[in-house]
Amino acid sequence: MAGNREFLNRRLHSLLGVIPVGLFLMQHMVVNQFATGGEEAFNKAAAFMEHLPFRYLLETFVIFLPLLFHAIYGLYIAFTAKNNASRYGFFRNWMFLLQRVSGVITLIFITWHVWETRVAAAFGSEVNFQMMENILSNPFMFWFYVVGVVSTTFHFANGLWSFMVSWGITVTPRSQVISTYVTIVIFIATSFVFVNTLFAFVS
Repeated sequence: MAGNREFLNRRLHSLLGVIPVGLFLMQHMVVNQFATGGEEAFNKAAAFMEHLPFRYLLETFVIFLPLLFHAIYGLYIAFTAKNNASRYGFFRNWMFLLQRVSGVITLIFITWHVWETRVAAAFGSEVNFQMMENILSNPFMFWFYVVGVVSTTFHFANGLWSFMVSWGITVTPRSQVISTYVTIVIFIATSFVFVNTLFAFVS
């Protein structure tokens, strides 16, 4: 019984990491990319998201609650899993270890980012270009964000590989090798876009 519950929890954890949390990450990337077009372009995109119908319901049930479950159960996995990268050194074992490490870093980063933006907005601050510019003008915070977004994109891309395996999408060794290359490309591409956006706020 306990084994079945853990199996279902791991499946749900994997699913929520891609849908809806992963999709929200991609949407966040698209909106932030408007910063490369200047302050006005970003502020228009941010204002559009701020004024979506049923925004608070969407944020609660489509973003925050799935993210909360994914984060809490992810911490359980991270601190109970047996990492054997140091013993075997195989590529996938290292990816297994890095997935857990990047998950913890990502959780710290997202918690801080939500505090600086969404919580601040709840107390009357406006989430706009100037807010992000002020945050990232601090060199420490800028590099904290760089590490945070790279960790987040790695966690998503590598998690996508695991999702495809656990849900039976890539079952053969060849398909898993192909998906490895695909997810590496996704990681590099999304990392480039996010980091490029960070530079747009301080250039």
